[in-house]
Amino acid sequence: MRVLLLGRSGQVGYELQRLLAPDAQLIAPGRDEADLQQPESLRARLREWRPEVIVNAAAYTAVDAAEKEEALAHTINADAPRVLAQEAAQLGALLVHYSTDYVFDGTRREPYREDDPVAPASAYGRTKLAGEQAIRDSGCRHLILRTSWVYAPRGRNFVLTLLRLANERDELRVVADQVGSPTSARSLAVATVAALERVGRQSLADNGGMGMPPYGLKRGESTCHATGAGVTSWHGFAERIVERGAALGLCRKVPVRPIATADYPTPARRPAYSVLDNGRLLAEWGIRLPGWEEALDECLQAVRA
Repeated sequence: MRVLLLGRSGQVGYELQRLLAPDAQLIAPGRDEADLQQPESLRARLREWRPEVIVNAAAYTAVDAAEKEEALAHTINADAPRVLAQEAAQLGALLVHYSTDYVFDGTRREPYREDDPVAPASAYGRTKLAGEQAIRDSGCRHLILRTSWVYAPRGRNFVLTLLRLANERDELRVVADQVGSPTSARSLAVATVAALERVGRQSLADNGGMGMPPYGLKRGESTCHATGAGVTSWHGFAERIVERGAALGLCRKVPVRPIATADYPTPARRPAYSVLDNGRLLAEWGIRLPGWEEALDECLQAVRA
């Protein structure tokens, strides 16, 4: 299948490129060829490439900076997905897009399901929700995967920051009253590829085994939550990073002290509770992401390698 991957240099995009390259006809342009800050410029390229699947792993993810740059964040997180979705509809292509726990306000105390009311409390969350809505409004075949607390052995993320700080400071202070599910970029990429393989098999079966029609879903669209299994706080996540990182010789084992959100003010409001219910992903797709502790250990081994 011919797959267009946007965001190849990001945490998830890097893993997707590694997984898709052996078996797909992969198109993975750089920013000079596909600039999401210039959404309308994408139309001609999409018509030239004519992908059967578009995977949008690119996004504006600077949560605090988005409070001052909401227009730019909206361009990348909402306007660009709108163009991708409109072109996907014209091509009969499947669009896979990643969204976030930040579409919810974080005031609940039980895992959010896909159909629960959305109420983003930050500019970043608003722009990501607008991207979701634009995709749905386009009528294209799509799979939206909401995820949270993404990390990887490369790039800029909480895991690598904690390892660095543990080597620089004698004590770490980390927020303990924000709860969620850490998600490995590799686990998310593996889940995405599994979904694409299932779509491909279903398309072949529906076509009588005579070759694959344009990729899509039975109902044409799906929104699923896809996070690491299990729940922890940022403080619990940090403790595990330091404990396992020290055991692997990646950092010093320093104390990790719990603090309240009020003790670490940020421009953007973070959800206090952002646990997502992954039941639909398992029920409809047969996909389950590994536990966050297991995936973290795998990530730290990759950092060490």
